Amino acid sequence: MELLTFFLLDALMASIPAVGFAMVFNVPQKMLVYCAIGGAFAHSLRFLLMHFGIPIEWATLVASTSMGFLGLYWSRKRLIPRPVFTVASVIPMIPGSFGFTTLVGIFELHTLGYSLQLMQVVVENGLRTLFILGALSFGLAIPSILIYRGRPIV
Repeated sequence: MELLTFFLLDALMASIPAVGFAMVFNVPQKMLVYCAIGGAFAHSLRFLLMHFGIPIEWATLVASTSMGFLGLYWSRKRLIPRPVFTVASVIPMIPGSFGFTTLVGIFELHTLGYSLQLMQVVVENGLRTLFILGALSFGLAIPSILIYRGRPIV
């Protein structure tokens, strides 16, 4: 019961930044519902995978890839470009806290000087940020690579 409560709360909270990002980029009003559903779906899937012990980087790749396939389906159904749905839907999975911790650690390295513990924090959070961002971008690209692979370029 507690997992279901956290799952639903996570889905609700993830839909808010997805819709906000979509509104900033003038997504048509009828499509905002899809952005909210996509953001809730992707972030909740990642939350569920992390709950079962999958590392955040792999969970992000699976959630982003799933959102890419769902966005591809919606774009064909509604005849709207795929990034309208997919980019706004993965925005809640941007690793802001890891990136912030990395930057704070870099500033502390500059002001306080070198220490092994501080360098570990910077490298660990920096690499985690890099891998999550890579998983997001690669996950959104996988459906296009798989579906449109046979299409000639010219």
